[in-house]
Amino acid sequence: MQSAVDIENISFTWEDGTEALSDIKLTIQHGEKLAVIGPNGAGKSTLLLAMNMFIKAAGKITIDGIDVCKKNERKLRSIINLVLQNPDEQLFMPTLFEDVAFGPMNAGLSHEEVSQRTADAIKTVGLEGMDGKAPFHLSAGQKRAAAIATVLSMTPKIITMDEPDTSLDPRSRNNLIRLLKSLNQTLIIATCNMDFAAKVCQRVVLVDGGRIIADGPAAAVMADEELMETHGLETPAVFKR
Repeated sequence: MQSAVDIENISFTWEDGTEALSDIKLTIQHGEKLAVIGPNGAGKSTLLLAMNMFIKAAGKITIDGIDVCKKNERKLRSIINLVLQNPDEQLFMPTLFEDVAFGPMNAGLSHEEVSQRTADAIKTVGLEGMDGKAPFHLSAGQKRAAAIATVLSMTPKIITMDEPDTSLDPRSRNNLIRLLKSLNQTLIIATCNMDFAAKVCQRVVLVDGGRIIADGPAAAVMADEELMETHGLETPAVFKR
């Protein structure tokens, strides 16, 4: 079976000389829910940017068997999508419906297909009845759900998310956890919230200094208190001895 993501020896250095990624090797299977954890500045967000073609890293990345390169960009955009850390950067249309419909409309789909995909995505994230609402009037949790809906309307196989629970209150975070656990897509989530990662993801990749330090079942990696402490992370309550 074709892997969802194959990353072979990728590296990336920012213009100021900061090495963000170094010799990353990673394979992710379809249907996995994987958390990329690590301290701030570890390279988590950069890794997501490389997967989504926002930066060009040295090495090779394939998404569902397709090489990540400019000529394949249009096809890849229908397979993998990124939910940004700040939903306000993803919501820019006058209404929720228009925001969620934006991607399918620009993909050249029929009016009927756009309407159906938009309605399905809004229903999936629990925002039915808010189609005509202005995104800036939504709560933080609703904005996060709306940003996810803009991605779901593109029906991708793979969804990547950068710190999706930022600024959420406990109720909104729990709603988000339930939503993410219900999705069938492959999920790749960069997060500094270990409890959140433990509740959503079965597999964890620990990144620090632009390198993969550990990769394995969440219950094994995150229960290693010495490993977690060494890399500035807390062991989730569910895995504490």
